Amino acid sequence: MATERLPFTRPDIDEATIESLANVLRSGWLASGPMVENLERKLSDFLGGSAVRALTSGTEALEIALLAAGIGPGDEVITTPMSFCATANIILRVGARPVFVDVDLDTRNLLLAAAAAAITPRTRAILPVHFSGLPLDLDALYELASHHGLRVIEDAAHAIGSSWRGRRIGSGGDLVCFSFHPNKNMTTGEGGAIATRKEEDLQFIERARFHGIKRGTAGEMDVMFAGMKANMSDIAACIGLGQLARLDEFNVRRRQIANRYFELWSDDCPVRLPARGDEGHSWHMFAPLLPLEDAGMTRADFIRRMDDLGISVGVHYPAIHLFSAYRKLGWKPGMFPNAERIGRETVTLPLFPAMRETDVDRVVGAVNQVLGVTA
Repeated sequence: MATERLPFTRPDIDEATIESLANVLRSGWLASGPMVENLERKLSDFLGGSAVRALTSGTEALEIALLAAGIGPGDEVITTPMSFCATANIILRVGARPVFVDVDLDTRNLLLAAAAAAITPRTRAILPVHFSGLPLDLDALYELASHHGLRVIEDAAHAIGSSWRGRRIGSGGDLVCFSFHPNKNMTTGEGGAIATRKEEDLQFIERARFHGIKRGTAGEMDVMFAGMKANMSDIAACIGLGQLARLDEFNVRRRQIANRYFELWSDDCPVRLPARGDEGHSWHMFAPLLPLEDAGMTRADFIRRMDDLGISVGVHYPAIHLFSAYRKLGWKPGMFPNAERIGRETVTLPLFPAMRETDVDRVVGAVNQVLGVTA
């Protein structure tokens, strides 16, 4: 009997959500409407009252947040080289310059001491990532930003449901951006959101996501600036409502799965495990580092051998500053050794709520086998 293939992630969409989605399709109202408004209200409740506006992607959320913060040509934004490329791409898209600083080898989060050292008169904002759902030290982050008069745009794409010292990510802070891509802890198919407590930013976000339009009475409207087309659909919001209702359940299960990995690798661990964190970690991913040199193989070899065993793995992420677009800006190999090592050695192992304990056992056994570890 063939062994079932195990993906590295898979969304969990229940039948109630599918039925609700069918009702939305039957309703004839598919663009932004009552479902989007309901999702925004429920996300606001989830985040302790922060205003939330839903968008078509986490990338658009980051771009609009930068624009709301007034970031543009000539400005510098301190950020991480260890993320998906969108984190830095959107800084370029608004005309600013990304200023990378290194990350911690185990948390993968921005080193705030390095961020402080990188501040110049052109620095306008800090854009950190809560990597894999493990929160950055928000107290230290905002103290640094406040001391230098900087805006903070939190890339919380991995961190819906994460918390720092009992406070959910997005319940406070400046501009906090979420992603609801299918591989995230909750999904809307594709989508994202911005959370803020600043009324002036909220007004900008609302207009920016729909062409810069300001609406008046009786159909009157004005275009205040050249905005985007980034409003979420009711179709996507319907999926998100079903996901949000189960998000705490999903995240509890993700922590259990991560704990199982740590338990199984408590002795004779062949990989460098990510930082464990605490109950505030939502475990979007489980991404250890591989001892490729010791194992005498390339990462591509490892991925192929795992695939032969019916287990899919991902790579999160190559270091951004080594991509061609960023080398052209002067970033070079050797500048950020931790990010570069992570980029060379990382793999993302399966972690999603529907996984069973036996699935985790199977992954650990396969990794040990491929790396030549004997029981």
